[in-house]
Amino acid sequence: MNHNIYFDFYIDAPKQTVFEAFCLPEHLDHWWTLKSSGQPELGAIYNLNFTDQYNWFAEVTKVKTNTYFYLSMTEADANWKPTTFGITLEDHQNKTLLKFSHTNWPEQNHHFRFSAFCWSQLLLGLKNYIEKGVIIPFENRN
Repeated sequence: MNHNIYFDFYIDAPKQTVFEAFCLPEHLDHWWTLKSSGQPELGAIYNLNFTDQYNWFAEVTKVKTNTYFYLSMTEADANWKPTTFGITLEDHQNKTLLKFSHTNWPEQNHHFRFSAFCWSQLLLGLKNYIEKGVIIPFENRN
């Protein structure tokens, strides 16, 4: 049995702005990664670098510009490696509904639960980055 993380929330911005903030490295580095690279194109490889110890890679497995974007981990911590995460975006009364998922976790262990907590904090950071221009320094992101 696999385990999944889901969050739905609204961002006061157009879908294109939200898509770019979640997919483009120049934005990812403002709310999630220390440094990243990749392009939102099917089959593209993303480098998600957090530290030398956590220098992970993922492949774009599903993408439609301004609509959805999903990465499957290819090199990562053993708990993350079989997982896929991403977003689906919908228009909703002049806002964007962001539907986030991080699926196929092998166990509902401490790492799964801690990652769910971290995603909730990071996604709030994404929302504040898009809506208010807030950039949290990498060392202050948990």
